[in-house]
Amino acid sequence: MPGFSPTAALRLTTATFAMWGVAVAQGQQTGAPRVVIPTGARPVAPVRSVAPASRAIYPWKTYITATIFWCGEQPTERNRTPNCKSSWDTEWATHFGGYDDPNPANRIANHATGEFRPKNFVPKLNPFYIALPYNDVVNWRSHKPEASRVIPWFKRMAPAPGQTVLKGRWVQIFYNKRSCYAQWEDCGPWVTDDWQYVFGNKPPMTTQNGSAGIDLSPSIRDYLGAASGTKVHWRFVEDSQVPYGPWKKYGNATTKQNPVAPSRGGIPKDGQSIEEQRKYLEYLRKLRDEQYLKKPFGDL
Repeated sequence: MPGFSPTAALRLTTATFAMWGVAVAQGQQTGAPRVVIPTGARPVAPVRSVAPASRAIYPWKTYITATIFWCGEQPTERNRTPNCKSSWDTEWATHFGGYDDPNPANRIANHATGEFRPKNFVPKLNPFYIALPYNDVVNWRSHKPEASRVIPWFKRMAPAPGQTVLKGRWVQIFYNKRSCYAQWEDCGPWVTDDWQYVFGNKPPMTTQNGSAGIDLSPSIRDYLGAASGTKVHWRFVEDSQVPYGPWKKYGNATTKQNPVAPSRGGIPKDGQSIEEQRKYLEYLRKLRDEQYLKKPFGDL
């Protein structure tokens, strides 16, 4: 991926985030089993932050092999763990609203309207989701011993014992001179204890699927034009650094602090409030006006 400069990328501002993020669609799945450690049947409401961190800049993980996964995925010979439930939600597919069909023929992928979702239903949760190979909780009563030490935002979240601080966390993903934003909703590929990679400076622990280090949802695949085996760059971002876009159009569209809160600002229409529709129109106008200004990522 020529033109990528992690040093220059660290200078990205919140204003810059809002300027870049358009791509095209397609991809396919390579299976990857993951360990499920359910901590409840309901969607977990992650911890509210007690200290602002809008200026936090997290380092990029560069040239990471991505695989495609989806909510409701059934077990296969290569991947024996179904994705009807996630590591933090034993009824993930139900809360999502259905089967997130990865077949491009059964999906909407439209940059003009910002629709990136399955055709047969409107998602109740954000369809831009990822999995990373770490789980911060052992069960609903306790965290892993290293969690408070290795997770940068753990202490300011001040979670109750066994309450995850990872579910719903925002990341930025860069591929093919484009970027999008997504939320952490499951653990994998392959392992759930690789904190040295997720929060440190080590490569992914697993050697399977080309040392895969991140799972991308079909909506991310379609937005970026990625595929299983694609090398991407990704990093954590704070809620306040995430611009409005397709990743905030449906479901878990507010922030990590309140992922299941109802929309405000007007009467919901097709899963959106009036305020959300207004913001999205502004986003589309910005894309129209600034599309010709796209730059290589290293120049940002």
